[in-house]
Amino acid sequence: MAFPYQRKRINRASHATRELMAENHLTVNDFIVPLFIMPGENKKEEIHAMPDYYRFSLDLVLEEIQELWNLGLKAVLLFVMVEEHEKDNTGVSAANPNGLMQKSIKAIKSRFPDLLVMTDVALDPYSSFGHDGIVEEGKIVNDKTSKALVNMAISHIKAGADWVAPSDMMDGRIAAIRQAFNEKGWEDKGILAYTAKYASNLYGPFRIALDSAPGFGDKKSYQMDFRNSKEALHEAELDIVEGADMIMVKPGSWYLDVVKDLSNHSNIPVSAYQVSGEYAMIKTAANAGFLNYRESMLESLYAFKRAGAQVILSYFAKEVAELIQQGEHV
Repeated sequence: MAFPYQRKRINRASHATRELMAENHLTVNDFIVPLFIMPGENKKEEIHAMPDYYRFSLDLVLEEIQELWNLGLKAVLLFVMVEEHEKDNTGVSAANPNGLMQKSIKAIKSRFPDLLVMTDVALDPYSSFGHDGIVEEGKIVNDKTSKALVNMAISHIKAGADWVAPSDMMDGRIAAIRQAFNEKGWEDKGILAYTAKYASNLYGPFRIALDSAPGFGDKKSYQMDFRNSKEALHEAELDIVEGADMIMVKPGSWYLDVVKDLSNHSNIPVSAYQVSGEYAMIKTAANAGFLNYRESMLESLYAFKRAGAQVILSYFAKEVAELIQQGEHV
């Protein structure tokens, strides 16, 4: 029977009742924290396109990670800012054992051995063209790029990384990396595949953070068309068969339908990346007084949980962890 025998407002009548009925909850275990590392020492720079988010030199990122660890956050994803003289069209410096990424991994794992350290694997920070792959005659070539990505991933694991996160969207790169890991006896090393990474307009602040915008054209020949969703299911099938341990949808908020589809059809964990543009929109609107910042932040994160994301990569992670530690209701 319907109304008046069924009154759904009864389940919403008080805070205690709403807590009993809540289908999803946020904890510190839901998050991977993206971190930007820059060359130099004693440097902490706010990213002007991402209010209240920072680039750190390696010495200061260790202090930041200590704060994250004290808050209960246990996983980070590392990105590095590469100096111009290290950039070329082959990504050779991406596999440099003495590169900033490799030094950062060693330093972080030495101080925080139990922290889950994930690393970005893509050539765009190292590319003189700002693209995720090697460029030949104006095109991003796939197979040569995959070989460079394998070398990059191997160098990260040798430095002490626990997982690699290939964000390039080259065909077959998950299989190539998994095969290389298996051949080296690294069966316990994880791969977080950027499975459905769309050619989105929401990456602008991130590219400012790492000075990695494409030098020509766009990334539509390798990142997914934002008009497609079924294609993401096929990408997921391929990545899982090739050896991915977790798959990702990026961006998150504007692609919740894809998060839901992958969650419903995948037998491995699904993550969502709340990207820089999503973060910046909420921060900027809240700073202008158009939104309640705290509530909008939390609502956006619960959208991922509701859609089925088991893991969330978000620039809000530290703030949410601080709220939880302070005993506030999230």
